[in-house]
Amino acid sequence: MAALVSEVIEGSIAEELGIQSGDTLVSIDGTPLRDMIDYKFMTATEELTIEILKTNGEVEEIELEKDFDEDLGIVFESAVFDKIKPCLNHCIFCFVDQQPKGLRKTLYIKDDDYRLSYLQGTYITLTNLTDEDKQRIKSMNLGPFYISVHTTNPDLRVKMLRNPNAAKIMDELKWFKKNHIPFHTQIVLCPGFNDGEELDRTLRDLTSLKSSLLSVAIVPVGITNFRAGDVLKEVTKEKALETIEIASKYKKVCCSDEFFLKAEMEIPPKKYYGNYPQLSDGVGSLRLLLEDFKEQKLPKSIKKPLKMVFASSVAAFKAIKEIEEKFNKVKNLECETLAVKSNYWGKDITVAGLITSDDLIDTVKNTDADIVVIPSVMLKPYSEDFLDGNNLDYVKKMSNKEFLVIKNSYSFKEVADFVNSLS
Repeated sequence: MAALVSEVIEGSIAEELGIQSGDTLVSIDGTPLRDMIDYKFMTATEELTIEILKTNGEVEEIELEKDFDEDLGIVFESAVFDKIKPCLNHCIFCFVDQQPKGLRKTLYIKDDDYRLSYLQGTYITLTNLTDEDKQRIKSMNLGPFYISVHTTNPDLRVKMLRNPNAAKIMDELKWFKKNHIPFHTQIVLCPGFNDGEELDRTLRDLTSLKSSLLSVAIVPVGITNFRAGDVLKEVTKEKALETIEIASKYKKVCCSDEFFLKAEMEIPPKKYYGNYPQLSDGVGSLRLLLEDFKEQKLPKSIKKPLKMVFASSVAAFKAIKEIEEKFNKVKNLECETLAVKSNYWGKDITVAGLITSDDLIDTVKNTDADIVVIPSVMLKPYSEDFLDGNNLDYVKKMSNKEFLVIKNSYSFKEVADFVNSLS
């Protein structure tokens, strides 16, 4: 087990103690750490002893006092310090299996770890949850979790996940309910499998769990150019309309933005999404973007003429076009929105997080933009690397353009602030 330090927060306890990037936190009060859950639990105290393995091989034992809820200020390389629990399923729609070779190594990791679900909001199927896992979840009162359900029909779930353990999903969810552990759920809609009457059945079963169920997100299956076989069908306009209608009968159930785009419908008002519990699944991200922009103030003019291009995903294009109109009212500022089509993955992949460097370059290289705006979700977290291995410097060189990267993908505040700085 290796709790490897990747960063130390400036001004923190860890910095005062001389802890550095590359060091390893071996134990707290003599107990090795399995993950960030242990770390958070064991540092919630006023006195503790930490054991640090330095990069030079020396081991330091440090006793310290702090406020009960004061963090040490350590950022770890991973939220899990022992082995990540792997996914044992072979889902018919698995995106990892639809990728070519040569991308970032992290894109090929198939995890199904309840700890990452609790800590980072990743989805789990519960097919590998052990009695020991359940005991820890119960005793530490962990939650909420994010659970990939897809269907509550036992036979169909076994067929879709290709794992016999997938059949007992309702039993597992009822255990969560019995122990007062809340959860969000996800359904990847695959036409011909879990749609129509099967979707209706799944939503009936899930909503019967009442307060334990926090939300249900329905997202369309994604099919890439690299998929072998033809077992999956894309979500059509008709299927999107049908799915939205079925979902509308149930509380706490929301379709992702892609369904409304495929159905050629307006994005619902913010009331539809509640507190936006499933933004990472593309449920309400466009509405949040539009609502946030209503709060931004723009100048009447800027000092020098500037051409700005918003490089948008296909999914976000319509929403960003609305924002573009307001920017174009600023004197001396010209804005244009360009949708980055995914020649790499295929037309069915329309989200910003899967845009490759070459597709971005092809979209913007022939424009007369002075600056190109992109969301940070196009890049690997805490880096300037695209998923195909190229970095932002490569894109700048090949496109001969300057870029503004928006850190918050659900807000145009940084763009508004940039324009205001030019007034």
